[in-house]
Amino acid sequence: QVQLVESGGGLVQAGGSLKLSCAASGRTFSRNTMTWFRRASGKDREFVAGINWSGGDLYSASVKGRFTISRDNAKNTVYLQMNRLKPEDTAVYYCAAATVGSGVEVYTTPTTYVYWGQGTQVTVSS
Repeated sequence: QVQLVESGGGLVQAGGSLKLSCAASGRTFSRNTMTWFRRASGKDREFVAGINWSGGDLYSASVKGRFTISRDNAKNTVYLQMNRLKPEDTAVYYCAAATVGSGVEVYTTPTTYVYWGQGTQVTVSS
């Protein structure tokens, strides 16, 4: 059974930092694109950052320069380092794994992704 389990969320003041982790089990994703999405209350799920199998990354305009995505294929884990957090970053953060493509493309559409974690809440207070 494939599972993605996020951790590292919490409550932080504006300007602070958090590091999210997404540990995969049940199969290896070392050759797959891994991505973080988020869903704020009352809004649709939106792309945050993605990383391909070789480490190439892509960020949404709202987080570029503040967030960094990385992966450790040996641990089957992807990370999201979030710095200079803002209240508008408050959301449930989800990791997702793609099974389409060659592992080079970073897809920004949620429907592309087959495997999802349960989400971790990030709350940024002003």
